[in-house]
Amino acid sequence: MKRLNIVLVEPQIPQNTGNISRTCAVTGAALHLVKPYGFEISDRQLKRAGLDYWDKLEVYEYENLDEFFNRTSGEYFFFTTKAKNVYTEIDYPDNAYIIFGREDKGLPEDLLYKNKESCVRIPMRKDLRSLNLSNSVAVAVYEILRQWDFPDLTREGSLTKYIW
Repeated sequence: MKRLNIVLVEPQIPQNTGNISRTCAVTGAALHLVKPYGFEISDRQLKRAGLDYWDKLEVYEYENLDEFFNRTSGEYFFFTTKAKNVYTEIDYPDNAYIIFGREDKGLPEDLLYKNKESCVRIPMRKDLRSLNLSNSVAVAVYEILRQWDFPDLTREGSLTKYIW
């Protein structure tokens, strides 16, 4: 299976991180968390949002962005409202890292400036700030998985009382 990596840089809201961890678990994506966090990993709200999937995750933690970049390799894509490239116009390779910033600040602008061609955005109305972080991650993850033809994911469900 191709490898997809979701990176959260300094996440602040435990419910978002919990929801994203659940998205990682059901899609097989690895979760990379860059400190500092706005909560404790043992936070009750974080666990409530993704508790029954937390043990199914591949999770990595880093003290800061420098450590993250020193310990990882692959292609990096920076999701930001400040980008000019649209996320659907990118062909995501195996071992792609999709990187998201803090809910209140996004990613550091010096990082974005140095990586202009790898910065992508989800289109939205001009006069509104942004989508919720966990929604943005889900949109990005499923676009990448669609491009990859949903490897190793179940494509059909079944009813409990009836047969299709």
